[in-house]
Amino acid sequence: MLSSLDNKKFMNLKFENFVDTMDAESIFDKTKRLDEVLKSGILTGNEALGMVVLNKVQPYSKIKEKDGFIHGVIMLGSNSYLNLSTNRDVIRASKSALEKFGYGTGAVSNYAGISEIHKELEKRIAKFYNCEDAIVFPSGYGANVGIISALCSKNDIIINDSANHASIFDGCRLSGAQIKIYPHRNMEYLEKILSKIPSNQTGRLIITDGVFSMDGDIAPLDKIVELAKKYNCKVMVDDAHGIGIVGKSGKGSAQFCGVEDKIDLNVGMLSKAPGGLGGYCAAKREIIQYLRLYARSYFFSTALPVNIAAGLCESFKLINEDRAGRKELIKKTNYLKEKLKNSGFDTGNSQSAIIPVMIRNEAILFEMYDKLRKKGVYVNIVTYPATRRKECRLRLCAMKDLSYKQIDKAVDIISSLGREYKIIN
Repeated sequence: MLSSLDNKKFMNLKFENFVDTMDAESIFDKTKRLDEVLKSGILTGNEALGMVVLNKVQPYSKIKEKDGFIHGVIMLGSNSYLNLSTNRDVIRASKSALEKFGYGTGAVSNYAGISEIHKELEKRIAKFYNCEDAIVFPSGYGANVGIISALCSKNDIIINDSANHASIFDGCRLSGAQIKIYPHRNMEYLEKILSKIPSNQTGRLIITDGVFSMDGDIAPLDKIVELAKKYNCKVMVDDAHGIGIVGKSGKGSAQFCGVEDKIDLNVGMLSKAPGGLGGYCAAKREIIQYLRLYARSYFFSTALPVNIAAGLCESFKLINEDRAGRKELIKKTNYLKEKLKNSGFDTGNSQSAIIPVMIRNEAILFEMYDKLRKKGVYVNIVTYPATRRKECRLRLCAMKDLSYKQIDKAVDIISSLGREYKIIN
């Protein structure tokens, strides 16, 4: 097993060792090196890749392993927090649109790919944020890449929280703007960066996740907005994991921090709580108009299928009216979190439906992850490059439809392995 390997051999398994082409290699030789490792039987953390889910998203799921073995798991690895992907009203709306429009749009959004249902979805999103307009992208990753690379250029500066999602950093690199990074949620360091920006460099954008996807904590948006005003910056918030969940009525991180009307670019993903696919931005009318023409991931991508857009319209109706089950989700999340804490696990500072379970030893993490799945608990694994290796963890996501009995059973299994590997006493 990996935990018994010597350090030298373990170093050769690191993610970054298969990124660069070595001397005398073709660009495909690294794929062969990786293939050898993955076939070796040594645990690498990739054992569940290729696993197939055999039913719709639900708390108890049947999965098929790569070797063909089928078994059931308690699902703690889905972003469908509110189970809206299986909501009867959402499915009914999607089915109706599927019958009317078919399963694909056949064109990009700016040509013949937009239906009235797409426009209704954009109106619902704009209303959700009390903004003038909204744009829907066919993928969440493409939303961040497209928005940032369209609005920022070589003359601008972007300031990022170090824990921002990878798609944000990719958009920043593609924009050609100068990139600055402050330590996670460190407002003193953020102000230090802002105070040193030359006065003539006026194209300034602070970007932060609302709820951070690996930690589950919330950005201090009240302080960020205050600093943005002081130093003449615009603010973009990617609230992928916040919408429908945090805030007094589920309006997200800005509502949680009391700054709903002070965010310039309200970005979110339609694949988390809304239960569908895609991403969006809600902002002033002229900003959205600009993005429709200059965001390449929008202009050059086929539009979201109409049946997905129809289901999302229903999801946003439920979320906007706070009828999607947010309160029940919070109860289940808090129960799961407390059970883990009482067992002795470090669950970080989660303020959302994302719960990190800190392991801090990559070799142990791989073994625990593999054993958990085989014992009937599916969780996500987080290590480099998503986070530093010394902060590697299991990542649990609660769902509204989880039963307390399922939570109890899952925590018992996780705790048993935690004691076996001396993560807890």
